[in-house]
Amino acid sequence: MKAFMVEKYGDASNMRAAEIPDPQVGADDVLVRIDAASVNPLDMKIRDGDLKQILPYRLPLVLGNDLAGTVVRVGSSVTRFAVGDEVWARPDKDRIGTFAELLAVHQDDLAAKPATLTMTEAASLPLVALTAWQALVERANVQPGQKVLIHAGAGGLGSITIQLAKALGAHVAATASTAKIDLVKDLGADEVIDYRTQDFSELLTGYDLVLDSLGGENLAKSLRILKPGGLAISVAGPPDPATARELGSNLVLRLGVAALSAKIRRQAKRLGVTYSFLFMRASGDQLRELTPLIDAGKIRPVVDQVFPFDETLQAMEYVEKGRAKAGKVVVSMT
Repeated sequence: MKAFMVEKYGDASNMRAAEIPDPQVGADDVLVRIDAASVNPLDMKIRDGDLKQILPYRLPLVLGNDLAGTVVRVGSSVTRFAVGDEVWARPDKDRIGTFAELLAVHQDDLAAKPATLTMTEAASLPLVALTAWQALVERANVQPGQKVLIHAGAGGLGSITIQLAKALGAHVAATASTAKIDLVKDLGADEVIDYRTQDFSELLTGYDLVLDSLGGENLAKSLRILKPGGLAISVAGPPDPATARELGSNLVLRLGVAALSAKIRRQAKRLGVTYSFLFMRASGDQLRELTPLIDAGKIRPVVDQVFPFDETLQAMEYVEKGRAKAGKVVVSMT
């Protein structure tokens, strides 16, 4: 089959198209013919080696973390899926590789594709929708009336998190550029802060939760708008000790991770709030929880552009250089 490989850590020059053997299918695996896959900033971080300490992949590696496709074979222990089923998934972190024609996915990580979505739309959602669910529902337990700030509201993650937060009954503020304010309001945000002309930390206060996808000074300022006991969840800040434990890191690496996040955790403690890093995990069950919200129109995908499979490298470059106007970039195999 054809796939796009990372040969060694580094920049885009270390990726290439290649012919590789079809995946082996274990007893609990579902072999999926991939119809579409989406590009995430995570793909570039893996390619560049930014995460090799906590995600020690063996190279060469097929990239890609989202898929929608059709089942072409099932393992002997698979009970939920049959040949011909249309499915979607964010494969487990140890079994990524959706920039390919086929992928074997563990049945626990897979779900039936929402009936209202095309393959292209469905491929745009798994990673960001699971991240939003795990932040808002699993970790923060957002309740009706709570106040949530979502940074980069027009981005792939922000656009879905706004919609989920509104479905949960939260009051939602979001940051966005001037050109994207109307889009973010249309997604459901109650307040939109134009980050080009306004400082959110001077305008907002008393928030229960912040979801940060930018890190750095943006994260530090986010702590200050939380009420006592509030929570800042970041997908871009330094990993915390809990994340290292979840990923099974050794003691030396756990100590190193603790040192990386010590400053922001101290800042949070002084303010009476909590800092938490989120590295989302695959979950077919959570995709099934999200499906009724999608089919009811409460969460809709935001797709910026679709590239043909042969232009996967160009799609990655498009995302890496910040050309996407809103939402996700998708690669279509058909």
